Amino acid sequence: MKTLTNVLQEIKSFKIEEVNQNKTINPIAKLEQSKYFDSPTLSLAHYIKRDDKSGIIAEFKRKSPSKQNINIYASPEEVTIGYMQAGASALSVLTDSNFFGGSNQDLTTARDFNYCPILRKDFTIDEYQIYEAKSIGADAILLIAEILTTEEVKTLTSTAHSLGMEVLLELHNEDQLSKYNSDIDLIGINNRDLRTFEVNFQKSINLIGKLPSEKIKIAESGINSIESIHTLKESGFDGFLIGELFMKHAKPELACRDFIKTSNLIQHV
Repeated sequence: MKTLTNVLQEIKSFKIEEVNQNKTINPIAKLEQSKYFDSPTLSLAHYIKRDDKSGIIAEFKRKSPSKQNINIYASPEEVTIGYMQAGASALSVLTDSNFFGGSNQDLTTARDFNYCPILRKDFTIDEYQIYEAKSIGADAILLIAEILTTEEVKTLTSTAHSLGMEVLLELHNEDQLSKYNSDIDLIGINNRDLRTFEVNFQKSINLIGKLPSEKIKIAESGINSIESIHTLKESGFDGFLIGELFMKHAKPELACRDFIKTSNLIQHV
């Protein structure tokens, strides 16, 4: 039986080859010519804490290895504009093509139509990808502890900061806490078990107490009800990354609007 760990390692192997090809086609010198490269970035950490926002990072995701096609023909323009109008704090955009059906253009489209922090959701294993993220309009990147060493996390974080970008470090279990360093801007805890694919909020709740109190904490994966949001919030989570719950609907932006309106997550308008 294939586990999430196996899937991540398969993706990492593919990414190594993909990045090497991209370096040849679009070298860093070319990426630096992008109109977005010198643009100021927005703070994901700051927007998560804003009282007039919900704390939700609304994700644009076309498909996934586990769910296959979710909403492959969705419009990044319509969905992301709708997400922000609904009260989302920020956007997450899947840019991986091979496994998630996304593209860099999806993120650039979101950037062109929204003034908000955008997290590039991909499998970052090389500094080149951070330059690429900046060139397409991203404000923050995701680092997945499961596929990176402690030193790689530190190096990639330093590169992101040198470009004015923030870093969300994703943890799956307590063993990965050693990969955290104080330069990390936000810490995400993935609620999904790497071996079984099952969602376990209690595991995340137990882990949050071991994290630095001053850091922004994001709950990721498997959030499918308002009750789960409130449970996680009461346990100390500041933000919630939600994708499939919205994207499985024909109009993800409307699903997001109804969810946020019903959840009462926005403190001040």
